[in-house]
Amino acid sequence: MAVQKSKPTRSKRGMRRIHDSLNKNLQLLSIDKNTKEIHIRHNLTKKGFYKGKKII
Repeated sequence: MAVQKSKPTRSKRGMRRIHDSLNKNLQLLSIDKNTKEIHIRHNLTKKGFYKGKKII
């Protein structure tokens, strides 16, 4: 069984995690039905719409 020689640093851990999240960010964008705004999925648009309905 492999055993690590030393604990990975916070920097190395962060570098690995940032590369994982970059691919996911492109998938999280969506376009609203009514306003045609680009927004993050499962979140309100800047104008206050969610799933094509005015919330705020």
